[in-house]
Amino acid sequence: MNHVYSDVFQYRGTHFDFGYSQGEQLKNSPILPNRQKQWEPKKDRHFLINPEEVKQSLIAFAPGVWDEIRGLAASLNMKMDEAIRLFGGYYLEYGRSGCSIFTQPEYMIRNYDSHPISYEGRFLLYQPTDQGYAVIGPSMQITGRIDGMNEKGLVMGYNFTHRKQAGDGFLCNMIGRMILETCSTVDEAISLLKAIPHRHSFSYVLLDRSGESYVVEATPREVVARPANVCTNHFHLLDDENRYRQEESRQREQTIQDQQRYTTNPYDAFRVMNDLDQGVFSEKYDAAAGTLHTAAYLPNEMKAWFAIGPDRMPVVFDFDSWLKGNDTPIKRIKGEINYSDPFINKALI
Repeated sequence: MNHVYSDVFQYRGTHFDFGYSQGEQLKNSPILPNRQKQWEPKKDRHFLINPEEVKQSLIAFAPGVWDEIRGLAASLNMKMDEAIRLFGGYYLEYGRSGCSIFTQPEYMIRNYDSHPISYEGRFLLYQPTDQGYAVIGPSMQITGRIDGMNEKGLVMGYNFTHRKQAGDGFLCNMIGRMILETCSTVDEAISLLKAIPHRHSFSYVLLDRSGESYVVEATPREVVARPANVCTNHFHLLDDENRYRQEESRQREQTIQDQQRYTTNPYDAFRVMNDLDQGVFSEKYDAAAGTLHTAAYLPNEMKAWFAIGPDRMPVVFDFDSWLKGNDTPIKRIKGEINYSDPFINKALI
């Protein structure tokens, strides 16, 4: 078993200052050098963007994130074109991944499945003082969010479907950040997903304090929403967009439905997703489909649970207390995975 971890960062202030603070932290981290090594072979194919187009899109949909990128660039002494490529979440390649999500009116439980060397190991609590909602959740590509909850009780997670017929648009993690930063309800999030350009095809699972849960099937060509409480890695409505092979995804969906039928509370539901013997947690790390974290978000209680690796007790964050000004004492979330490679926050690769 390999010991891995996510560092916990908490910040209150403007987006520019938040970006600057993250840049100062990243100077002493192997994350950016590791990212550069991973992306270098793809640079000519996947880093071709129009910086002004990205800037205008960010300003239109999430102006605070644009200021955060400016702060990162200032701290890291980086040209804005390069900062946009690294942190803009637009028109870059996204690796394959798995992922499973289960919701009930009171909670969302989410397994994030991918390859360990793509995982940053950063869990953030950020409360902006200039614009946008406060958000708790793990990061991807620094500015994006893999899943999370905002101060209004809106919860979001996404699942990969495919990369075929990619379009000019935002990546899933930046879209997730936009949803959490700018939307207060499921309806607002669905409207945003229909308005923004999508790079790849993903399902976005949404839950708010009303207890309504929706899966939004989004591609560069079409976006549709359906009420649902289980989501894996295939579409139900946009069937023509599915990958050729869907057996594993459909089987995992059925396993979640069967196992969760007997759960009566959030903790039991968490155990279904996190325990190895339940058949949902995956150790297929070589195939970029191994479970890296299990997260639970409880919008009515305003709490977040987080665990890295299987068979773990969740670390509990009281987001409501944090929003009232009480810093969390948690500095690091530790775990173990059955794979030799570390997260990219641990050492140079």
